[in-house]
Amino acid sequence: MKKTVFVTLTFLIFLSCNSQGKRPLMGNTDYQKKLNATYKDASKSPLKKKDLKNFKGLNFFKVDSSFIVEATFIKTTNAPTFKMATTTDRKPLYKEYGILSFNLKEKNCQLTVYQSQDNLDDEKYKNNLFLPFTDDTSGNESYGGGRYMDVLTTDITEQNTLILNFNNTYNPYCAYNDRYSCPLTPRKNHLDIEIRAGVKAFGKH
Repeated sequence: MKKTVFVTLTFLIFLSCNSQGKRPLMGNTDYQKKLNATYKDASKSPLKKKDLKNFKGLNFFKVDSSFIVEATFIKTTNAPTFKMATTTDRKPLYKEYGILSFNLKEKNCQLTVYQSQDNLDDEKYKNNLFLPFTDDTSGNESYGGGRYMDVLTTDITEQNTLILNFNNTYNPYCAYNDRYSCPLTPRKNHLDIEIRAGVKAFGKH
């Protein structure tokens, strides 16, 4: 009996110490928690070893529903293929896929969405669209090179509308590690407004 009690107490003490050593990842939404989990995973994370060692979670702006908007989509016809500038000499092939128009904070805004031509034959990525942007927080509270938002062709409705959630935006990997090659945000995708939603510049609180 004494042996059983001792083993049980030892196990409970181990669990207690183990749980105290593991802090929960930061994040107020499923999106934030999932992104933090990816960055904590050494096999997937873009973070440098020294940053990964002390990683507790990315810093985000406060979740704000006013940064979730419905955009009108107009597809670009006969768009030429072009070489997208990146942070390195790499020049991936893209096409302009369409224009997104929306109202945000009482301002009329437009963003161009792009489609990679390198992944069209890949079943996993063929529906992916590329939506980069900069805004008036870029280079200050958010990463100077701009942020990205995941958009799918299947997200576009039959009425040619699309929901854009700026709370679910993220930095290119170059914001964390210069060994990556990241597309540069085209100048026409600058929003003359502060997008105080989504992920902040690395190290900003």
